[in-house]
Amino acid sequence: MGRLGVVGGHSILDSGYGAGGERRDVDVDGTPVTVLDAGTHVVVHRHGLDTYTPAHRVLHAANVQALVGAGCDRVLAVSSVGGLRPELGVGTLLAPDDFIALDVVVSVHHDARSHVVPGFDAAWRARVLDTAHRHGHEHVRDGGVYWQASGPRFETRAEIRMIAQFADVVGMTAASECIVAQELGVPYAVVCVVDNLANGVAESPLTWEEFEAGKQATRAGVLALLDAVVPVLAS
Repeated sequence: MGRLGVVGGHSILDSGYGAGGERRDVDVDGTPVTVLDAGTHVVVHRHGLDTYTPAHRVLHAANVQALVGAGCDRVLAVSSVGGLRPELGVGTLLAPDDFIALDVVVSVHHDARSHVVPGFDAAWRARVLDTAHRHGHEHVRDGGVYWQASGPRFETRAEIRMIAQFADVVGMTAASECIVAQELGVPYAVVCVVDNLANGVAESPLTWEEFEAGKQATRAGVLALLDAVVPVLAS
C-alpha cells in the first residue's frame, strides 16, 4: 500500500502543520511544488508555504501529481468553505458526498483520459468518516453538496441565493483537486470546515476580517481532527 497524501487549505495555513516532515521542492513538469514528507504521509499546502497563492492560481494538477510522485495512493484534504444555511455555522465540519463545479476547467490529461465521471471516492470517504467518528470527532457530518466557485472574490448575495438552492457549502478548490485525483486514479475525500456564513446568509455582509476571524476560530478543531485521523489513515 502506498502513502497518504494530505492537502491543507486556509484553515491550517501558517499553522505549521507538517513542518516536522522533510521539506522537498518537487519539480512537476516545470512547476515547483513544496511537499513535507513525514514518512507515513506527505503534506501539501495548496496555498503555498513561503508565499500565498490565491484560489484561482492554485495549480491543482501539479499538487496532486507531486503527491502521487511521492508514493501517495489516496488523498485526504481539508478545505475552508462558506456555509449556505444559518445552521451550518462557523466550526461546522462535513465530508461532502458530491459537488457542483460547472465552470471548472482542470485536467492532467489532454486526451480521452480526461473524460472521467467525477466524484468523491465513496469507499475512501466512508473510511475517513468512520475513522473520525471512532476517534473523538463524531460531529463531522456525513454528506452534503460542495459548490466550487471560481474565486478569488467572494460571491454576491444574488449568487449565494442561487447557489444555496443546490448546495450546502461553497468553496474554491476541492472539486478541482478531486477531478485531478480521479484522472490519476487516486481516491480523494475532503473534510470541509465552515469558516464563515456565505455572503448574504448572515444578517450583515461578509467581510475579509470576518473570514479571517472564522479561520482562526476553527483552526484548533481542524488540527485536532488531523492529529486524530492521519496516523490511523496513514497506517
